[in-house]
Amino acid sequence: MYFITKELYFPPVEQTSKEGILAIGGDLSPERLLLAYKNGIFPWFDDNDPIMWWCPADRMVLFPDEFKPSKSMRNVINKGIYEVTFNKDFRGVMQHCQQIKREGQHGTWITDEMLDTYTFLHEIGRAMSVEVWFEHKLVGGLYGVDMDHVFCGESMFSLMSNASKVAFIALVAYLKKNKYQLLDCQMYNDHLASLGCREIPREDFIDILKKH
Repeated sequence: MYFITKELYFPPVEQTSKEGILAIGGDLSPERLLLAYKNGIFPWFDDNDPIMWWCPADRMVLFPDEFKPSKSMRNVINKGIYEVTFNKDFRGVMQHCQQIKREGQHGTWITDEMLDTYTFLHEIGRAMSVEVWFEHKLVGGLYGVDMDHVFCGESMFSLMSNASKVAFIALVAYLKKNKYQLLDCQMYNDHLASLGCREIPREDFIDILKKH
């Protein structure tokens, strides 16, 4: 496992451990984050741990053209209960993702430093948010890093039934319309699988990231 110094560098992703960890340490500067995402690497660690950089052997992704929302979610959207916006409250979305309680999770992996850095990436056009509103209140959303042809999803939250799913469907529609190749969802979980995401080998993911 590689220990990062002040040098702006990541080792080849083939050096990733079986657990999916490539490196430890370094910082969360915008330059390092963009270098990481460009190479298929992302940070993920608890707030009291050192920074850990991941590039797992199996990558959870969604191909926008393959996605079909369920009939029940189409009904939710058609009812017009929620209003959806893009990039209206990026920091607010991140703060909700930071604060929401998740089963089996103690504390948060979204640190205040992350909040500031990703907000800066948003300000320079490298990160995007989707907001879901109910009666002018932010009740759901997601955010991620925009690599022009691949969108790297980071986190989502929901304060009302189906609100995060509405944000997800809106995001995929945007990606499909703008001819993105892939939505990167990083690591497997049952919720992502229920939305139509699937795992592909790291080599295939990196190939798509580098080609387009």
